[in-house]
Amino acid sequence: MLTLNVQTIDLTDEQFYQLAISNPEIPMERSSKGELIIMNPVNE
Repeated sequence: MLTLNVQTIDLTDEQFYQLAISNPEIPMERSSKGELIIMNPVNE
């Protein structure tokens, strides 16, 4: 798992959605603290 602080770039809901659908092989979520959490793929 990799956690990135993206508060300084003000990632909107739409931008996060576009990032997620553009990279379907990379499971990711956004925390309430403004962090982008990139998880290991389930099959690896």
